[in-house]
Amino acid sequence: MKFLFLPSKALFTLSLESIRSKLKGLPNSIKTIGLVSTIQHTQALPTIRKQLELQGKKAIINGNGQILGCNTINATAIQDKVQAYLYIGSGKFHPLAIALSLRQQKPIFLYNPLTSEFSRLSEKEIQAALARKKAAKIKFLGAKTVGILVSTKPGQNRLKQAEALKTRLKKQGKKCYIFIANDIDLNQLENFPQIEAWVNTSCPGLSLEHPFIWIEEIKP
Repeated sequence: MKFLFLPSKALFTLSLESIRSKLKGLPNSIKTIGLVSTIQHTQALPTIRKQLELQGKKAIINGNGQILGCNTINATAIQDKVQAYLYIGSGKFHPLAIALSLRQQKPIFLYNPLTSEFSRLSEKEIQAALARKKAAKIKFLGAKTVGILVSTKPGQNRLKQAEALKTRLKKQGKKCYIFIANDIDLNQLENFPQIEAWVNTSCPGLSLEHPFIWIEEIKP
């Protein structure tokens, strides 16, 4: 089946007046900020940057500023140039992806243009995600039977890497099974209680909220 992917933009625009008071919540000590967003709000980033500049701050947008759960390059590419990040969008999935991909933790602020809510990603939330990541690794290292998740979606299909990993793990004495699907239904994994640990090869973001080790975290 062929897929056609089309960018979808939010059907409203931000005004300088509408965000002025919200952006005053940024600490005065932070002078350089990286702006990031999901695809539907990237068109708002220039307005956000202009307002920040009016407040005496420097805002940096790498590329179009878009990030995905599986690709945070527009955030990590400028991590040595900014003191903090401002994420424009809803939810905390993408900000958490940024936090886990940085070499050194930096403050990550969130502005939801749908609700006008301004907040900061808490240290507790970041540490909880790091703890899940560590637990998944420990579970994998001690597992004798491993399931390797493979997605058939374009850009996420890493079947060759999964097969290579299976061969390598078998040499280490682990039993390995590859599970292939277009959409990975987490509820269905409960039907395989013999699997002691799961390896995620599809989207790194899947490992943010679930106890799956990301394939690139497994050392040769």
